[in-house]
Amino acid sequence: MEMTIKNILMALLAATLLLACDSSQENSPEQNLAGTWRFVLHSDGGAMPFNMEVFEENGQLKAFIRNGEEKLLLDSIQTKGDSVIMPLHIFDAALLGKRHGSDTLEGQFVKFYAPDKAVPFTAVRGQNYRFFPDSMSVAPAFDFSGKWEVTFTEPDGSTYPAVGIFQQSGNAVTGTFLTETGDYRYLEGNAAGKALYLSAFDGNHAFLFVATSEEGTQLKGDFWSGKDYHETWTAIRNDSAALRNPYELTYLKEGYDKIDFTLPDLDSNLVSLSDPRYQGKVVILQLFGSWCPNCMDETAFLADWYRKNKDKDIAIIALAFERKPDFQYAKRMVERVKKRFGADYDFLIAGTNDKGEAARVLPMLNHVMSFPTTIFIDKQGKVRKIHTGFYGPGTGEYYERWREEFNATISELLNE
Repeated sequence: MEMTIKNILMALLAATLLLACDSSQENSPEQNLAGTWRFVLHSDGGAMPFNMEVFEENGQLKAFIRNGEEKLLLDSIQTKGDSVIMPLHIFDAALLGKRHGSDTLEGQFVKFYAPDKAVPFTAVRGQNYRFFPDSMSVAPAFDFSGKWEVTFTEPDGSTYPAVGIFQQSGNAVTGTFLTETGDYRYLEGNAAGKALYLSAFDGNHAFLFVATSEEGTQLKGDFWSGKDYHETWTAIRNDSAALRNPYELTYLKEGYDKIDFTLPDLDSNLVSLSDPRYQGKVVILQLFGSWCPNCMDETAFLADWYRKNKDKDIAIIALAFERKPDFQYAKRMVERVKKRFGADYDFLIAGTNDKGEAARVLPMLNHVMSFPTTIFIDKQGKVRKIHTGFYGPGTGEYYERWREEFNATISELLNE
């Protein structure tokens, strides 16, 4: 019999992290954790802080992870004795902790598909700041608000472009980075002296960006992700900073005008675009992974849009590329996403989250550059547009532009 998620987490808690329980009795949620917490993930690059609001609702302990304007719901927190298990919404990950007194936690952020990448954390109740408390804050030398032309340098020396967009109020800073494969979602942090500090935790990725500036027109810094991944970055102020057109990065190879595949749905039934149910319909094909935060943002958009438009000649098919080749594992992860976002469209299991494998599943594409990638197919089955990446609600005007372009494209295809 398959173990429940709770039992799996409890076993990992005991066996992997050795967070022993002091009592066999469940503690009341409000007695344990309710309140405002500041978590700090301790990576090789230093402290990656994020904030959490914990509350009790109908006898169940829940929480919101806060990043800027975003609030990510954790709805199944468990406590037993001095141990705390926080499954991280749609992801195959959790915060596994142990209480020390009433206001302190310590433990590890674990991705169960990559347990060797666990990141230790500490958390303190009653702390509501990001990087620095008011008593330790240093007045910022510059206002970092605006648009920045950014270059990231990877460990092997290769580079990729980005656009930084920041908003600053006093010493509080929010914003994000846009890349050609997506965005870094909601970043939050502080400006202090000549330095800029930004962090984010979405349940599957933990980010830390630190940079300094001598005159407020250039930035030089470091980017840390998870336990130990590191890049450097530089930036210059540029209100005209832009990336390549996302509709020109992924395209059909010469000689192709259609997409073709045969893949299993969540009930193991083989599905193809040539099936009768897709004929005469505009089809939106989403290259997707449950582990991918940009995919999470796009799925939230598509699920809501489809609920309002499913009576039209429209179909959405998500091709899921998951962390493991096991079908049951992939099915379980996709079902979490469907339930969380109410995504009432078709999901197929396509393979693992390897861009090379995705290109083999779809050999008519020049490459698969990003998860997500969105392919627009007309009523005759021909590919009309391919959009690489996704700019989510954390990007402000870029997200609104995507929504407008999406609706205009669908309207055009429906009216042909």
